[in-house]
Amino acid sequence: MTYGQYGSSLRDLPRLRTSRRKRVSSYDRTGGNEDRLTVQAGTTVTLADIEGPGSINHIWCTVALPMKDVPDAVDVDYLRRLVLKITWDDQEHPSVLVPLGDFFGMGHAKTANFVSAPLQMSPQDGKGFNSWFHMPFASRAKVELISELSQEPVFFYYYIDYELFDSPADDLGYFHAQWRRERPTDGVEQGSQSNREYQVEGINDTGDGNYVILEAEGRGHYVGCVLNIRNLRETSDWNWYGEGDDMIFIDGEQFPPSLHGTGTEDYFNTAWCPTQTYHAPYHGITLPGGDNWSGEISLYRFHVEDPVTFTESIRVTIEHGHANKRSDDFSSVAYWYQTLPSRPFGLAPVEERLPFPSQ
Repeated sequence: MTYGQYGSSLRDLPRLRTSRRKRVSSYDRTGGNEDRLTVQAGTTVTLADIEGPGSINHIWCTVALPMKDVPDAVDVDYLRRLVLKITWDDQEHPSVLVPLGDFFGMGHAKTANFVSAPLQMSPQDGKGFNSWFHMPFASRAKVELISELSQEPVFFYYYIDYELFDSPADDLGYFHAQWRRERPTDGVEQGSQSNREYQVEGINDTGDGNYVILEAEGRGHYVGCVLNIRNLRETSDWNWYGEGDDMIFIDGEQFPPSLHGTGTEDYFNTAWCPTQTYHAPYHGITLPGGDNWSGEISLYRFHVEDPVTFTESIRVTIEHGHANKRSDDFSSVAYWYQTLPSRPFGLAPVEERLPFPSQ
């Protein structure tokens, strides 16, 4: 009884399996209907502590604010103040450390209904969070929720669905997710440049100064990201936030990398400076911004059919505006699988995670 040599497509559903299905949830142990955890501000709760080998296959959760009707009591940015933490096999460092809302596919502490293959935000108003990333582990999976709210508690409802096996597989990577932010990105002043010169002209022939989505060491494969942008340029001129090429450097290679793209919207599989929401299994726009691409943007791209493999290291980057000229608020979540131990990473303090401008 192992993870198995087949997938979970409709074609594979008839294949008989021998794993044992399990679940940890917030159901009311008294038999009542208080099916939730009350998570106090400034505390960490353990959602699941599972002995393996096994694989987490689905996570569902939602958050309620019991003090929402109390004036000045609610942190409106609570989805950046709640953090999902997952540690595999008693490692010293977690492999997942991401603000809750960002992990499930949308930045800026916002929710909205959207559908992708691995992540979904479901009605009402996107407040039902789902992940179908498979997360195998050999000996232990510890899932925690950290609250860095300023004062009020939250009600947290959740399912963590998993399978158990008799023996671990030696050819499976461990799931990782990391949040990053640069506010603002290190751009340049427009000065005497025309709008066209500033937006679409210039040279970047090194990749230096690109926004970094992921830096990892070991063997594995990158499977996608969520990228969030807050347009900080106040102008009535053409104010497209994109034109930034994606550049993915594999195993320490120098410029030009093996994977060099042609623009922000192109990497996210859209085209021509999109202004519309769009949801596909592996790419989409959950927040398109306002007039003239003002305000908040959130995009996703998942490499499910085309994972980016690496043997020693990977560096996933994207320009912030053409030739890194723009100075906007960038944040991101990278998702990948790799061997353990992985390169340790932390999470910015809560005051550096709050949406721009801070509430």
